[in-house]
Amino acid sequence: MAQKIIFLDVDGTLVNYENHLPDSAVQAIHKAQLKGNLVFTVTGRSKAEMYPEILDIGFDGYIGGNGSYIEAGEKVIKEVTLSSADTHRIVDWLQNRGLEFYLEANSGLYASRAFDERGQATIQEYSDRKGKGREVTVRQVFPEMIFDADLYRDDINKISFILDSYQDFLDAQAEFPGYKLGTWGGAGEKALFGDIALGNINKAVAVDELLTYLDIPVADSFAFGDAKVDIPMLEHCGTGIAMGNGGPEIKKMADYITASVDDDGLKKAFEHFALL
Repeated sequence: MAQKIIFLDVDGTLVNYENHLPDSAVQAIHKAQLKGNLVFTVTGRSKAEMYPEILDIGFDGYIGGNGSYIEAGEKVIKEVTLSSADTHRIVDWLQNRGLEFYLEANSGLYASRAFDERGQATIQEYSDRKGKGREVTVRQVFPEMIFDADLYRDDINKISFILDSYQDFLDAQAEFPGYKLGTWGGAGEKALFGDIALGNINKAVAVDELLTYLDIPVADSFAFGDAKVDIPMLEHCGTGIAMGNGGPEIKKMADYITASVDDDGLKKAFEHFALL
């Protein structure tokens, strides 16, 4: 059997939205690798958010920042960041508008002055929407977030900001037409966060670049995800698998729907496709 390559989204796919990592997922990944297959994470997280319990699994590489960074083994294949001028302009606009935010880099997560205080209600609402039913804090969700750092940096992959209203996102779109803007934490006007990154960056583009680099046919690739941001990756790969806890959009287009994260969804799909 030809070597296969497996691409795993992290939040809602590898771990649930409380950052719980099922033992069955770790075991499935290791068995797939022992069979000769490659396993990569593909995530919006910058490397600073890839905490030890995830990195220690021992992946064959990592795609981060929704495609702005690619690492295979110990080699960096791609790293595209906002320039210091880009970051300076965006930070100033957010601060002048009174919006709290954090900068996402492989070196760390850098929060605006009042993000801890202002973000509390938003983070709690995000957790409540996921049906977790417990109190959470900003520092629990982002345990290594850096406060009071210089925000004018040249190593930023993406900037996330709290939406006081959906109009903040619409105005950001108008202000930064050359960038890629998105929302998360809810659909449409219910979104809790906006984010800003360089244009022409997405998971599918990065996956294609990595497949080309590794000389692995698209037909031998499997992609796992749970959210709309994962759809381009699932469309591009040979087989696209949606998690049982995923949204209706990704389930509609997926080649296969597995069980939820908490119901051993990764393991069951790996078994279904004989990846382990």
